[in-house]
Amino acid sequence: MSHTEAAKKPLVLRNANFRRLWISSTAGIFGTAVTSVALPVIAVTELDASNSTVAVLSGMTFLPWLLFALPIGVLVDRHRRRPLIVVSLAVRTLLLASLPVAWWLDALTVTQLFAVSFGAGLAAVFFTLAEQALVPAAVDRDELVEGNGLMTGSGALGDAGGRAVGGWVTDAWGASNALLLQVAASLASLTAILRLDVAEARPDRPKDRRVFRDMGEGLRYIFSTVPLRMLLITGALWNLGGNIVVSLLVLLVIRSLGEHPGMLGLLTAATAVGGTVGGLSAKWITGRLGSGRVWRYSMFPVVAGYATLLFITPGWGMTAGFIGLFIAGFSIALNIVVSTTFRQRVCPPQMLGRLGSAQRMVTWGMLAVAAFAAGLLVEVMDIRGAILTGILVAALAPLAAVFGPLRRVRDLEDLEPPRTEGPADTRTETGLHTS
Repeated sequence: MSHTEAAKKPLVLRNANFRRLWISSTAGIFGTAVTSVALPVIAVTELDASNSTVAVLSGMTFLPWLLFALPIGVLVDRHRRRPLIVVSLAVRTLLLASLPVAWWLDALTVTQLFAVSFGAGLAAVFFTLAEQALVPAAVDRDELVEGNGLMTGSGALGDAGGRAVGGWVTDAWGASNALLLQVAASLASLTAILRLDVAEARPDRPKDRRVFRDMGEGLRYIFSTVPLRMLLITGALWNLGGNIVVSLLVLLVIRSLGEHPGMLGLLTAATAVGGTVGGLSAKWITGRLGSGRVWRYSMFPVVAGYATLLFITPGWGMTAGFIGLFIAGFSIALNIVVSTTFRQRVCPPQMLGRLGSAQRMVTWGMLAVAAFAAGLLVEVMDIRGAILTGILVAALAPLAAVFGPLRRVRDLEDLEPPRTEGPADTRTETGLHTS
């Protein structure tokens, strides 16, 4: 088959290593989506936790990003990525499996729920950063938009399926038993990673290098240019406001509206379905509109989509929420593809772990801060008022993009610095190849 004919095939078919990463990532996201529905429902229905406790619980998974992302990013750059993914996936699987076991033994507590959420989130820091750093090693630079689009689109599809199935299984089996789906998905993800065949050279680890110095390099790099700073600022603002909304959604749907967990799963799945369409459309849309424009304007529909939650009512009144969250998911996926691709293109391969950790320490760390903020807000105002506050904070992100220093940039690729090819820029391809 000629090179031209091979290039016409989708990346997931022509590149075996990308396919394995894609399967592992999608299966992992499916399982995580099940957990994202089941954990707060466990707190609400099985442990009868308070509103503030339920809101804060959603942030425990992201708290390790705020506390440990920088040192873990250094470890990712100092070690082969595949073994890190294998070990962290195995640990996460065991932690989550402990919850249904504790429920069967009538020993499940809120303390264990928080501890497992934190531990699973810590494991996720390892495999997410390592996976992201492996994507550029498995695809050519010109394939990054296609690869990130496929990862984002199929990940959103896995998220949609996981949330919908998770809601249904939570109704049918009970919230704790639904976590068995997460265990099965994690085992599938682990199997795909074990079959990955990317030749990773042992990274250089000079004896005079120190962890804090390497952490500082990652932080300096993420603030080193105007484009990287703006992507960081807008991402942090969006996650702070957006996750206040997401943290309170379970309380709005189950406690305020009296709906069942299955409806919660379907509602959140609408975001993921929109993300699937957005991720798969990203290459076509950015090619016609320009990645800079897509980055700037994609967040406005997200704010509008989240605002529909203020008007939902039981039964058919949920329709506005389904439509709004679909639009939000579509636009979020476009923004993620554009931002991730730009960072991967400009960052030296040996810095990818530290870049990812520094960026996500701030942006994903805001998810944990948002959950704690949601817990405070729901104590001083009603649930819809707290959600409105989150929407107003999230609206600062697109305003910063539209009125900031990148307001006239059509394509972010035009801002890339000159690239010098060297040993660190080599790519491993297999017969025809990152959260």
